Amino acid sequence: MGINYLYPPFEIIRNQDRCITCRVCERQCANLVHHYDAEKGRMTADESLCVNCHRCVSLCPTRALKIVKTDHTFKENANWKTEVIEDIYRQAQTGGVLLASMGTPKDYPVYWDKMLINASQVTNPSIDPLREPMETRTYLGKKNSKIERDSEGRIITNTTGQLKMDIPIMFSAMSYGSISYNAHKSLAIAASELGTFYNTGEGGLHKDFYHYGKHTIVQVASGRFGVHPDYLNAGAAIEIKMGQGAKPGIGGHLPGSKIGEDISATRMIPLYADAISPAPHHDIYSIEDLRQLVYALKEATRYTKPIIVKVAAVHNISAIASGIARSGADIIAIDGFRGGTGAAPLRIRDNVGIPIELALASVDQRLRQEGIRGNVSLVVGGSIRSSSDVIKAIALGADAVYIATSALVALGCHLCRTCHSGKCNWGIATQNPELVKRLNPDVGSQHLVNLITAWNHEIKEMMGGMGINSIEALRGNRLMLRGIGLNETELKILGISHAGQ
Repeated sequence: MGINYLYPPFEIIRNQDRCITCRVCERQCANLVHHYDAEKGRMTADESLCVNCHRCVSLCPTRALKIVKTDHTFKENANWKTEVIEDIYRQAQTGGVLLASMGTPKDYPVYWDKMLINASQVTNPSIDPLREPMETRTYLGKKNSKIERDSEGRIITNTTGQLKMDIPIMFSAMSYGSISYNAHKSLAIAASELGTFYNTGEGGLHKDFYHYGKHTIVQVASGRFGVHPDYLNAGAAIEIKMGQGAKPGIGGHLPGSKIGEDISATRMIPLYADAISPAPHHDIYSIEDLRQLVYALKEATRYTKPIIVKVAAVHNISAIASGIARSGADIIAIDGFRGGTGAAPLRIRDNVGIPIELALASVDQRLRQEGIRGNVSLVVGGSIRSSSDVIKAIALGADAVYIATSALVALGCHLCRTCHSGKCNWGIATQNPELVKRLNPDVGSQHLVNLITAWNHEIKEMMGGMGINSIEALRGNRLMLRGIGLNETELKILGISHAGQ
């Protein structure tokens, strides 16, 4: 300890009367927090190593443990808070960039929580989803603007490849490498059972998961890891990743320590070599360049699969989306700044980008004004936490949503925000074989199915309450939303009225 000593942020409270020294906590903690003191005949803990993942608390058979946030503090003020002081100490000691995981914990506005949903009363009857049909199926891809018929009056079907989803929710991109084999398998099984899709991220597709291809979106990112013809043709759609909400403007970095044999083979990179994704695609510097890649991928898959272009929500997102909609892409995925990540520079995660709610409303409005909204479907992600967030996103103009952090929480993630350490005690964000085994993909996939099934019931109930019986009728229906506690500029961007109006 020295002048830059930082007191541990968490304290472990152990009830010695309840502790039976079974040493489960010691065996379960990959961070080596707990130890048995033979001399004293009791368990002890090094709290400086604790990340508050709750593994020991959850598995303690006698409920002898709890973890609390320390009340030790600096003499902080409104300008110099503890977090700011500690970050300076860390950088003064290391000279390095601070890394962080998951989405930003900063107290920025969450606009989902500042919008309220309408309900039918008297003049427009509500619909009981238990007794009447309710449609949550949706299709993603370019829509024809008019019906065409042949000389005999029959409708000509010439729509491009579409993604058919039984629910308007997909599992967002998380690469094999950033999350474990069992986590990927859980997502693949759940997507198949739910009639939706999961996304490979930029880590390629493990050979064991090719048979889930009908429910897989394969990603092509700037590193082009694991991209080959069989991979492109294995999925139901191809996603070009241009940006990520948690770290707009930069690439990715998977440490060499995580590149074991399986990941090396899947990504087609050397064993134990760092996998560094460039910030830009080195063949894309304009919408015209993007168009070339979009059509190259369409050619590679014989125009049978929709192409998604994923971008981060940034200041001029509506103009960017307008260009993408003209590039030939079928779907635009927009990732808000609260979106999660396995690892990102802390300053970028917490300071770059804009909220997904504002980006979505802005993009939907811009594409409608330009008459090109039917050219593309919109998928949004970046902290979709509940079925009401899904309803509000669709009412603002989304065709479907991506979820990632919510899915990981369903798998057992306790948001300890140390994914980049590779020591995930829940077997999710790790490649340690012993830790990976802790996540049973059969149990994990069932939890995911349960979560989305519950959300789907709630979506039907809320739509019924509004007197709406399909996702199609809700999409872009901003009259169903009212703002609360928002200023005029925010209301204008969101395209909604204030509550009471």
